Amino acid sequence: MTETHIPVLLNEVIEGLNIKKDGVYLDLTLGRAGHSSHILKNLSPKGLLIGVDQDDEAIAASKTRLSEIRDNFILVRDNFVNIDNILSNLKIEKVDGILMDLGVSSPQFDDQSRGFSYRFDSELDMRMDKRNTLTAKRIVNEYSLQELTRIFNEYGEEKYSYSIAKNIVKEREQHPINTTFELIEIIKRSKPMKELAKVGHPAKQIFQALRIEVNDEINVLKETLTKALSHLNKGGRLAVITFHSGEDKIVKHLFKELTVIEGNRFDLPINTKEVEYRLVTKKGIKPSEEEIKNNHRSASSVLRIIEKI
Repeated sequence: MTETHIPVLLNEVIEGLNIKKDGVYLDLTLGRAGHSSHILKNLSPKGLLIGVDQDDEAIAASKTRLSEIRDNFILVRDNFVNIDNILSNLKIEKVDGILMDLGVSSPQFDDQSRGFSYRFDSELDMRMDKRNTLTAKRIVNEYSLQELTRIFNEYGEEKYSYSIAKNIVKEREQHPINTTFELIEIIKRSKPMKELAKVGHPAKQIFQALRIEVNDEINVLKETLTKALSHLNKGGRLAVITFHSGEDKIVKHLFKELTVIEGNRFDLPINTKEVEYRLVTKKGIKPSEEEIKNNHRSASSVLRIIEKI
């Protein structure tokens, strides 16, 4: 397994967080400390970095990497939806910046045993937290035709969702579908040749949908965004990197809702609610052509940043 992980939109994130030397920063998606290592480098010994990840392997790798920089960091193995408890346990109420990078880290993709990638023949798993009981294999073999079609549509935006779901149900009547390559063969049989001839892997969107469902990513994202904003100091910023249009829409709509003044110029002051946040990024920031060339996994990424005022 490779330990290589290239942090997406790194310069834009570090600049966008507007890091204060003595501030407290929370990386809710630690991964292999790609972004966190640079946040820590920008902090003085009086500052503090808190890193959160569900993956025990990510925690271990990040501890080694960050220790080479300095020791003013704390790592927590947990789901970022538990941000309230995480900060409460550390006796911290407010922080100066929060990062959420919603992509799967490269080592997870490249670890054949995790079942995230369609490049390897492995058991269908896709759990970011191995303590989770729901796996991609369970979804593929137990979800109804309607449920499979829904998640493929909603989370994968797959044009042939129904056809793929129908063939999955038909196949599992004969034998369980256990591996990534078994699923890929079903997906390929479910698409017309014109689709298979297109650039890109034919299973990409289905694998994305399964990963999102396994880890309940959409519901967790909605809940965590609101909680994270409540923990920002004045001038503190929340930076979110998404890789899926459904995720980006959630972030975009929430940020817009929180930065638009309620009421209009004809309202009395008592009827007008002033905004508590401002958009740092008027539009989503996307990677440059050079970054995409150097790291193809960054291609679909979008960065949005909001600030507490």
